[in-house]
Amino acid sequence: MSANDLVVLRAGRLEAVLAPCVGGCVAAFDWVGPQGRIPVLRGAPRRPATVLDAGSFPLVPYVNRIRGGRFGFRGREVVQAPNMPPDPSPLHGQGWLGAWQVTAQSEDSAELRFVHPRGEWPWAYEAVQRIALDTGGLTLAIECRNGDDAPMPCGLGHHPYFPCTAETRLDTEVSCAWTIDDKVLPVERVPAEGRYDLRNRPICGQGLDNGFGGWGGHARIETPGLPFAVSLASSDARFFQVYSPAAGGLFVAEPVSHANAALNAPEADWAALSMRVLEPDETMRLTMHLEVEPV
Repeated sequence: MSANDLVVLRAGRLEAVLAPCVGGCVAAFDWVGPQGRIPVLRGAPRRPATVLDAGSFPLVPYVNRIRGGRFGFRGREVVQAPNMPPDPSPLHGQGWLGAWQVTAQSEDSAELRFVHPRGEWPWAYEAVQRIALDTGGLTLAIECRNGDDAPMPCGLGHHPYFPCTAETRLDTEVSCAWTIDDKVLPVERVPAEGRYDLRNRPICGQGLDNGFGGWGGHARIETPGLPFAVSLASSDARFFQVYSPAAGGLFVAEPVSHANAALNAPEADWAALSMRVLEPDETMRLTMHLEVEPV
């Protein structure tokens, strides 16, 4: 199979379209029923022009931003160029901007592989996505293996976009949030109260682009008038990133393994921010499940 081909998975009323050549993304994830095709994730059942037009994409080998594109690790300075101009801070690693190879496929599942040799990110690694659809929902599992001969920092996440209206509500538990500066970088850790309370709140058009800690691993998304609600779950993630632009229409709810800009913290603080260090040949994994529940 060519990496330019789309992969279509079907189970019951659900359909997922994968675009391996576009960052290994989920191009679209739809519910198909008597009312027609209704998007569960923002997207379209075709190859997106860029990964930023997709329904969801993988984050590997780190999530969100590296402040100034520089961090220190065990006596060396690592420098990364911006990868989403005009944002000066590189974000989300390399996997979302590369082509993935389809290594297995069936009617309702697929496996995608991404190999990164040493380069600007000075460690070799291999990432694998296992994507499975059933009549209840979509499961996306991503693994990263350190293929280098030296320890490598590593973090993982998923970046799903959800369509929304003024009535869409997000309900989840977090204990803290980080305020941000004009470069969308964390400034101060604050309690998840008021503006940062994510319990049963309107989520569309909120002007949020913040990281949250102490996430309970489960969120529910419901829009009145739709024939389903969505439950998002990840037992591997303790951090949660929310992007809700003021213009509305969509929002992002990311289960992620570590805090934004964790690589810029001293390594002694990495454990508290859940930034992992993988030894040679060591693997880490993060799974996201999207349950589509009839209402």
